[in-house]
Amino acid sequence: MIMNQRYAQSPKEVAGLNTAELRANFLLEDLMQPDQFSFTYSHYDRAIIGSVAPVNEVLELPVYENLRADYFLERRELGIINVGGNGEVSIDGTTYQVSKLDAVYVGKGSKSVRFKSVSAANPAKFFLYSVPAHKEYPHHLITKENAFPTTVGSKDTANERTIYKYIHLEGAKSCQLVMGLTILSTGSVWNTMPSHVHDRRMESYFYFDVPEDQVVFHMMGQPQETRHLVVQNHQAIISPPWSIHSGGGTSNYGFIWAMCGENLVYSDMDAVAIKDLR
Repeated sequence: MIMNQRYAQSPKEVAGLNTAELRANFLLEDLMQPDQFSFTYSHYDRAIIGSVAPVNEVLELPVYENLRADYFLERRELGIINVGGNGEVSIDGTTYQVSKLDAVYVGKGSKSVRFKSVSAANPAKFFLYSVPAHKEYPHHLITKENAFPTTVGSKDTANERTIYKYIHLEGAKSCQLVMGLTILSTGSVWNTMPSHVHDRRMESYFYFDVPEDQVVFHMMGQPQETRHLVVQNHQAIISPPWSIHSGGGTSNYGFIWAMCGENLVYSDMDAVAIKDLR
């Protein structure tokens, strides 16, 4: 098996892309397909963005030819967040019960990772994010209740939101993976606003709980050369290190953020004033 690949582009290249080209390079539309894995290998920091949505089957993490590895996590670590019904994640024979918005960290060297839904009528939907790793860290189940929730923003600026941190310096330990999610309050639609960039790592956004008849306008590009992508439920964005990554929805929603790169400091970012955006 060969997984999809997305190559890296410079800011100059991206400034000249049309809508179809932007979507082809930075938007992942084929996630959460029933009873199958979906993976894309990004050449930004060699992050792998994917999903698995078991319904009637127990699905085991496969290995892909382009990894040149004996098993998927031979040289990688993996973050998992469930955005669906109750599920199970089994790692080398140890099983974790994973409810909606719970997360699992899987360390380097894990040979068997299996995914299951408790009920086919309300299946689990697992977002997956894997990055290279140099050291083994223990597996870790992190529940939503233990994910360091912090409320930021304001209703006045339509960006009141609660941030849940799962894999980070003060949470589950990793080599270079930082991962969590954000839930926008009713009446708020803007995420990551004011914007920022962080040249020291790439980031991926996965949007969920977007109503079927609503969308998110995801902003990307350099702060003075912005572009946008229209994103629907269960779609993901690959965000280059030099790009902003903000979004405004036609309703409130949730999104998973996952990063890898130079360090594990959640607050390592270069802020951009709203008035300076172009």
